[in-house]
Amino acid sequence: MNKGESTKRRRIRAKIFNMVSVGVVDEPVNKLYDIISIVALCLNLFCAFAITFDYMEDNYKDILLTIEAVTVFFFAVDYILRMFTAAELYPKETEKTALFKYIFSFTGIIDLLSFLPYYLPIFFPMGTSVFKLFRVARILRLFRINSYYDQLNVISEVISRKKQQLMASVFIILILMMSASLCMYSVEHEVQPDVFQNAFSGIWWSASTLLTIGYGDIYPKTIAGKILAMVIAFLGVGMVAIPTGIISAGFVEQFQRLKTIGEYTEEENIHFIRVKLGALDRWCNRKISEVGLPKDVMVVALQRGNDTIIPKGDTVFEKNDLVVMCAEKTKDLQPIELKEIVINEGHSWNGRAIRDLDISRQSFIFMIRRNGKALVPKGGLVIKAGDTILLYGKHVVNENV
Repeated sequence: MNKGESTKRRRIRAKIFNMVSVGVVDEPVNKLYDIISIVALCLNLFCAFAITFDYMEDNYKDILLTIEAVTVFFFAVDYILRMFTAAELYPKETEKTALFKYIFSFTGIIDLLSFLPYYLPIFFPMGTSVFKLFRVARILRLFRINSYYDQLNVISEVISRKKQQLMASVFIILILMMSASLCMYSVEHEVQPDVFQNAFSGIWWSASTLLTIGYGDIYPKTIAGKILAMVIAFLGVGMVAIPTGIISAGFVEQFQRLKTIGEYTEEENIHFIRVKLGALDRWCNRKISEVGLPKDVMVVALQRGNDTIIPKGDTVFEKNDLVVMCAEKTKDLQPIELKEIVINEGHSWNGRAIRDLDISRQSFIFMIRRNGKALVPKGGLVIKAGDTILLYGKHVVNENV
């Protein structure tokens, strides 16, 4: 494969990757694919539910099976497209490694199981219907909207931050469950040998009691057992409330943290700038990862027509994109002196090219505003009356030069 074919293949792969990625709406085909994905998923789940009713099965079985076949085929095609674009999902990996990582990732396994059992009934003669449950997990992909802080990201962030406390509380519940099972066996085994056969036979009872479910299929009959069950039930109410309290406190902390970050961002930490790309700009038709932005500068959003796109490294800039960038303030550097000069008819710079100006070597013209437009200060650009010149440097020239 020559270089031209390789570049063309990468471009096609990037377009397909944008199409199969949820929430990328920079082109109509991407929106259409998202709609088709949602419709296919909803129809598939509807058929899975509807066919369980005798009336629907007797009267509409053929239609439901046809819809299921079409939607499952769509899932299979979607999986193949995601395999083809795995290198875009893992841009730092080789194609083989990226493919391997996708296939064995959680989403890759869910994608595979969403259609594979349908086509391999010979390997799953008794369990095909069980694997239909994995199609429900595809709903989670619809909520993977590319934003920095959506509701699902808040949930995952809270669980990640509180994982040590949650693991400790779950460990305590497990210990209490084992202890309750052992204690109940000790007082109930002689009265109910068939129910409490050994120390582990009370696990179901202890779980249903501690988790406040209480099915009632297993219960103590002795006085000691009933007293012990009441104590365990009280402990269960307190123990199960611990993870709930941890998660609730985590939500409050996370939203407070996001609010604080937002306030600091607006007040002092972050600078934002918007740039509209023209047809001749070098960034056009190039990926964000290819333009060489400084490490402290990042593209946070693209306004393309009526759509706002949260970009990734493989997002391609296009003509007329409104690019929103941010950069953190650098507090350890000395501030640069800025000077704004308005050129009038009698100014000595009026009618002269920039290269002919007598400007200190420590001062530079970095922009010229003319009739509301920003001009790049090239050497041959002639300054005109009404121009606003912006300079920066250690020593700014006098305005009346």
